[in-house]
Amino acid sequence: MTGDSNGLIRPTQAVVLAGGQGSRLRPYTDDRPKPMVEIPGTGTPIIGHQLAWLADEGVTDAVVSCGHLAEVLQKWLESADLPLRVTTVVETEPLGRGGGLKYAAAHLPHADQPWYATNGDIWTRFSLRDMAAFHAERDATATLALARPRIPWGAVETDTFGHITDFVEAPPSPFLINAGVYVFSAEFTELLPSRGDHERTTFPKLAREKRLAGFPIPQGAYWRAIDTAKDLTEAAKELAALGR
Repeated sequence: MTGDSNGLIRPTQAVVLAGGQGSRLRPYTDDRPKPMVEIPGTGTPIIGHQLAWLADEGVTDAVVSCGHLAEVLQKWLESADLPLRVTTVVETEPLGRGGGLKYAAAHLPHADQPWYATNGDIWTRFSLRDMAAFHAERDATATLALARPRIPWGAVETDTFGHITDFVEAPPSPFLINAGVYVFSAEFTELLPSRGDHERTTFPKLAREKRLAGFPIPQGAYWRAIDTAKDLTEAAKELAALGR
């Protein structure tokens, strides 16, 4: 746990949820878990980029929750030159998203301190330090990063009379979505279900109590969820254009 000149506490620990089967990414995930898939041209699996990002943002300890083909991910983590300390956990039985998150969080080194979490299929870059400050300023129990992804289809604009005025290729969505990156206060862990989905239980309860915050990812920051082979291709193009 670190603080800044304003006394804000920023997390130094994180959970990475890396247990998904990635069925829509086959055949890439036939012999490796989803976070071990490499974005073409980068030379590093998705989780390698995530761990580097977390370390850049001040994280010193990460717990990686494994599932599908866990041994492949564990072997890579053991052999890689990582910029932070990493512990892996494997669920012995399915616990659901909330239960799995709680199980992984129990292995964090500092139970009394805040923590980050991220889904294992997210490739992004923005300031987690700013997100942690946003979380603290609102005295939130949990804060979700919010993204505005591009719609994969071309959009049509019309005037009030129904004439088409323009065509827009892959515009940003008018809706914000859960970006799969979080800041949690220490007490959040105990609010998670031991089994089941926290997005149907814990999050709605916190929202009703005004203890759930949403941090919009800054305009221009890179974010993409890697769900399909097309996402891999698009991410490779985008990162090449950004020089990353």
